[in-house]
Amino acid sequence: QVQLVESGGGLVQPGGSLRLSCAASGSIFAIYAMAWYRQTPGKQRELVARSFHGGTTNYADSVKGRFTISRDDVKNTAYLQMNSLKPEDTAVYYCNVVVAPGAIDYWGQGTQVTVSS
Repeated sequence: QVQLVESGGGLVQPGGSLRLSCAASGSIFAIYAMAWYRQTPGKQRELVARSFHGGTTNYADSVKGRFTISRDDVKNTAYLQMNSLKPEDTAVYYCNVVVAPGAIDYWGQGTQVTVSS
């Protein structure tokens, strides 16, 4: 079993920055990918950014140039640096990891990000 602990959400003004963290622990042989998703009421959960083992990353078009995903493979921790935040970035952000063996994915509990003046 794998546990994910997220932190870093909160309230920020438009144009501000936040950094989310996601620490994975438990039965982890290796992590294939770490990602951040977000969801607003009535909408499907959407991919924000993903980092694959080996360094490849991808981002939603809406956050390119503003958000940066990074990871510390020693600490099994992923980060999401969010800059130039907009009100439309307001959502619950979820961490997702895909681990070996078995390519099983796990989800964090979610952290609220609110961008408002």
